[in-house]
Amino acid sequence: MVDLAVVGAGPCGLSAGVAARQAGMDCVILEAGCVVQSITMYPTYGTFFSTADRLELGGIPFTSAGHRPTRREALNYYRRVAREFRLCVRQYEEVLDIRGRAGSFLLETRTMAGENRCYRARNVVLATGYAGSPNFLGVPGEDLPKVSHYFTEGHRYYDQDCVVVGAGNSAVEASLELFRSGARVTLVHFLDRLDPGVKPWILPDIENRLKRGEVQVRWDTRVTEILPDRIRLRHEQTGKASELSNDFVLAMTGYHPDPRLLGGLGVTIDDGTGIPEHDPGTMETDVPGVFLAGVLAGGNRPDRIFIEDGRHHGPLAVRCILARRGLDPSTDIALGVPPGQRPVDLEADGPPSQEELERA
Repeated sequence: MVDLAVVGAGPCGLSAGVAARQAGMDCVILEAGCVVQSITMYPTYGTFFSTADRLELGGIPFTSAGHRPTRREALNYYRRVAREFRLCVRQYEEVLDIRGRAGSFLLETRTMAGENRCYRARNVVLATGYAGSPNFLGVPGEDLPKVSHYFTEGHRYYDQDCVVVGAGNSAVEASLELFRSGARVTLVHFLDRLDPGVKPWILPDIENRLKRGEVQVRWDTRVTEILPDRIRLRHEQTGKASELSNDFVLAMTGYHPDPRLLGGLGVTIDDGTGIPEHDPGTMETDVPGVFLAGVLAGGNRPDRIFIEDGRHHGPLAVRCILARRGLDPSTDIALGVPPGQRPVDLEADGPPSQEELERA
């Protein structure tokens, strides 16, 4: 039996694990992919909207060569956090089901090798993010190999006809990278303008590419069908149909949290907003002992919660658990403390081994 099981090893899940270690709790973090899997899906040469100090966990400084950190710098940083705090992260182990009640939850998992495992925990933090659940277009042909809901770099699309669906940051960054990699790019969006949240430092770049015709655009247009060598489009205002020769489709239409584990636990989820019932001051849901961290708390609008916000959710949960035990919920837990001032000796008290967990 561990004090806390965290589902998801993104920055918000790691933050919960760090807070638990600072509080002297036994904690296991279960992750279907690798540590900060979602960041590995970012564009290879992308930069964060947040500055480095707003991405820090546990008081460990995040230094960056530029004003805003890069994907590679973030991957290096979060690996360092996991290593410095000796977090017990079970990578490539997917949580299939959670049941039970506060004080005795059972988590069933499956490893990449197909081994089924069980864990018991007194409390659970769900920090599953949204990167694994893209918003599908819902059109015929979307399952073709030429279609992707993720973009990392443009080289593989050199000299190819590419359609980018969407007009937010992901779509704009993909379009610019494709253009610079020698692809022929057409941006397709159902509105008549770019999204207002496009990063201000890349906005002039995409506007200039559009004005010069270096990136083609179809405003007020939706994709209606994807074929092996072309796509079909429909104008929103006139209903006029058209076709484009096409080699690849990059559907940068965003992502949504997967509420299945929450629903299985009986957490109430608002039908309109998709927001799980929870206390913002503790991040505890209406099922005692079940907490949220990260974009899950945003429901249908996960874009309202960023790492710089979600990194505080796990510490709030840990403080709640401490207070419930009658212990002092130190404010140091919420903000993180430097490694030299941790309330537990991490060198002497490492994470539980798999054998110890199985014996428990």
